[in-house]
Amino acid sequence: MSPDLLLKGAILGLVEGATEFIPVSSTGHLIVVSNWLGLVDERAKTFDVFIQLGAILAIVWLYRARLWRTVVAARHQAASRRFLGNLLLAFLPAAIIGVLTHEWIKVRLFNPTVVAVALVVGGVLILLIERWAPAPKVNDVNEVPARTAFGIGLAQVLALIPGTSRSGATIIGGMLFGLSRRAATEFSFFLAVPTLVAAGLYDLWKNRALLSTADVPVFGVGSVVAFVSAFVVIRWLIRYVATHDFKPFAWYRIAFGAAVLLTAYYGWVEWSHG
Repeated sequence: MSPDLLLKGAILGLVEGATEFIPVSSTGHLIVVSNWLGLVDERAKTFDVFIQLGAILAIVWLYRARLWRTVVAARHQAASRRFLGNLLLAFLPAAIIGVLTHEWIKVRLFNPTVVAVALVVGGVLILLIERWAPAPKVNDVNEVPARTAFGIGLAQVLALIPGTSRSGATIIGGMLFGLSRRAATEFSFFLAVPTLVAAGLYDLWKNRALLSTADVPVFGVGSVVAFVSAFVVIRWLIRYVATHDFKPFAWYRIAFGAAVLLTAYYGWVEWSHG
């Protein structure tokens, strides 16, 4: 395994961990950065999906006590069963539609132009929703109604479009359905666990023929760096949402998406659409 490839894996791991849980689209950033690094084949796409597992481990580690208590208490506590049931309800829409459209999305939508348009559109929507979102009625993830959880799950389906942002769709969707900013953010964190674990393992299984033991070092480096960077970002984000809104992320999305579109239009960067 060449040092150059390991460095590229570390860069992508840093991008994944830094962007997975903020509303700017980790997949979109990975597609753009992978293009910059010249990694555009199917193996590279599988790598981008797989290293999300490293970021998810950061959630599991930070919330390990709470997750364990919830799972153990589910046998005799209605609130814990309701919370786990809500996660399942929110997980199912994207899981079902994702399986049905997986190959089409990877072939047709995994390119910088789609990412850039989705970033800009998503940024505008965040600005609008921040302005007109209803007053929060739910301040704790354990109090989320089942239909609200399902609504957040439907919002997560939009994140199948690269550049939309899974965290952005679920957090902003949660706010639209009456969750407080912190409750929506935490629900998005917990929903990420089944969603991204399923996506990573499914993509790994589908593309197992493309991979070999020689890929283990770069996959390992990318996952470890993703874990560390996600760990830092999650701790920061929980503090941030207590006193700030998501408008800075919206403006960043618009600026970044516009930059990608301009570089493509003027030929400053030769983007691959393979």
